[in-house]
Amino acid sequence: MAESKIQCLTHRQVEELGAYGRKTTWPADFRIYEAGQPANGFSVVLHGHVILRCGIRAGRGFVPAVVTSGETFGTEGITVDGRYVTDAYAGDGTETLYLSSQQFRAFVREQPGHALELIGQLMTERAQLLDKLRELASQNVEQRLMSALGRLAMDGSFLNDNGKVKLEVRHHRLLCEMVGATRESIVLALGKMVTAGLAERRGTTFLITRDGASTHIRRSPALEFGMSPSIHTASGAT
Repeated sequence: MAESKIQCLTHRQVEELGAYGRKTTWPADFRIYEAGQPANGFSVVLHGHVILRCGIRAGRGFVPAVVTSGETFGTEGITVDGRYVTDAYAGDGTETLYLSSQQFRAFVREQPGHALELIGQLMTERAQLLDKLRELASQNVEQRLMSALGRLAMDGSFLNDNGKVKLEVRHHRLLCEMVGATRESIVLALGKMVTAGLAERRGTTFLITRDGASTHIRRSPALEFGMSPSIHTASGAT
């Protein structure tokens, strides 16, 4: 799998922010906030990951972003009369740093140089979301799956001791909602990776290598696996 080139805040930048915010450790799957709630301030992931999920209808959803260490989320809270547009769920071993709108304004006023760096990070993350839209409109399931795996590889909780991405049954719903595909399409794409020698299947678990997959994707035909770019997932996926 091609290494994801994702910009994130440095340790120094996070330390500068830390003097203005509050750290919190979240249990796995805890809902940090809910779509539609008034938003105030923003958060930075220090460890683990946060899943941003949009509900579509019962049993179905879409994940526009999995936020990993050094990235921000909940930035709707620094807009006027902001409201959260997604739910936010904590992953395994997640720790975040929260800054209220008032604390953010103090940071901008007292640390303008560091504030410009933070704003640059926010713009980079916005560009990543725009690129996600491009992927949904132009790429097939297999290509979007590789992009999703690259994102998951950013957090060590998805890796085994050998540095391979470890996908278990409990991750299937997340992949469906990240890729915008049915569970059957995801399993088919993973099976193609096994055939190509880029993944190994052990029962219901897939282990995906982090090398060579980008070449595999470039050489693959634009198979659609029977789906359109529209977002749909397996009903009741878990």
